[in-house]
Amino acid sequence: MLYGFNLAVVNSPAQYIKDFYNETLVEDYNWTPDEKQLTVLYSLTVSIFAIGGMIGALLVGKLVTKYGRKGTLVRSTVLVFIAGALLGFSRMCRMPAMVIIGRFITGLHSGISLSVVPMYLGEIAPKNLRGFLGLVPSIHICLGVFIAQVLGLHELLGKEEHWPLLLSLVVFPTTIQLMLLPWFPESPRYLLIEKENIHATIAALKWYRPKGDIQAEVDEMQEEQRSLSSLQTVSVWGLLMDRSVRWQVITIMVVNIGMQLSGIDAIWFYTNDIFSDAGIPEPYIQYTTVGTGAIEVISGMLGCFTIERLGRRPLMIGGFLFMGLCCAGITVTVLFQAQVSFMRYISVGCVVGIIAGFCIGPAGVPFLITAELFKQSHRPAAYTVAGCLNWLSNFTIGFVFPFLEMSLGPYCYLIFCTICLGVAVYTIFIIPETKNKTFMEISQMFAVKNNILKEELYSNGHLKMAVMNGYGTLGRHDEK
Repeated sequence: MLYGFNLAVVNSPAQYIKDFYNETLVEDYNWTPDEKQLTVLYSLTVSIFAIGGMIGALLVGKLVTKYGRKGTLVRSTVLVFIAGALLGFSRMCRMPAMVIIGRFITGLHSGISLSVVPMYLGEIAPKNLRGFLGLVPSIHICLGVFIAQVLGLHELLGKEEHWPLLLSLVVFPTTIQLMLLPWFPESPRYLLIEKENIHATIAALKWYRPKGDIQAEVDEMQEEQRSLSSLQTVSVWGLLMDRSVRWQVITIMVVNIGMQLSGIDAIWFYTNDIFSDAGIPEPYIQYTTVGTGAIEVISGMLGCFTIERLGRRPLMIGGFLFMGLCCAGITVTVLFQAQVSFMRYISVGCVVGIIAGFCIGPAGVPFLITAELFKQSHRPAAYTVAGCLNWLSNFTIGFVFPFLEMSLGPYCYLIFCTICLGVAVYTIFIIPETKNKTFMEISQMFAVKNNILKEELYSNGHLKMAVMNGYGTLGRHDEK
């Protein structure tokens, strides 16, 4: 939710932040920046969030290996309190640098969380609910965007004197998380496969499944444990060089870059500017923006509740195709809105369509399949690669889009259209359906594409599985 909030929170007070930069630089530094220099400063404020996120994503592999999934999330909350203090007191201290540094630190926290949360949920979820739980973060991203848009209304915190408070509100949900999350168990897969603590694994599984049969899950985790040539976590370089996961790595690169370069970040960062260019009257823009936020939440819930019925591929393909068509629609409507007055409303409809298409599938599925396509030893490195590319693309859009729009006008959306359609085609021909599959079964599905024999997936294939008796201890079958 904090990631979504921080994506959209700078949209409403954009002009106030520019004015703050301008008056501070004039009064304190005797420098009068022109409009282009203020645009660069504001673009830096928006996009530095993504630089922090990319660095946070690079740290994920080491953090989750050392502290676990839950442990990493709990420890990273300190970053939010530091950022909240910098953002909240920046206007009082008359220091623009505090805004930029605060945005960087919120990005650092989001970069960690955006990789660790899907990893944690993917590992604690039973396979029949993994898709549903995997899309829960995307609902909260949309909810965070919606909350930022509502609080940014002029009637609430959208006034000039309130923008530092608006930016610093991130500390309140973080406080709630810090009160609740330490009471939850660590990921059972982490406890068994990486820590080899069977008793903690059983206790965690019983906590998560008080009425379920955990025997099959323990067997499946131990099968994955046996398949690993080493319990050592694979490095990023090792992941990129491992031919047994070549197509999985290419897939997460394509879907994570495509998710950010689809144009959705341009819309989230610069919603008000886009609606203004579309010809929406100034007094109605903020309410139109809030309306799009409500549609995001509804679309995210629709994707969440249909993914286990429809599967991952249909949501990805349909979402990217629909977004591509809507991007092309924005170009057409903006070009002809001078001749046809109602075109502005079609343009708004296309913006809403991009948001809805994104939230139904592409918003959450890339994070979900990053967990599903890799075994335990490769998963932290995979999230590091995916997160780094995700945030690098986010930064590129956040910083470049204003200048891209100035130079290309509405034709810039044709670039987004091409990317969306390309990812949809890749999904159709390359990505298999992973619904209701175990992590080992998914690895076997990619074995053919990677030219890997099935036997090579099991370094200790001759060993029988250990089973759990009724007292929660392990016994081992004799080898055959």
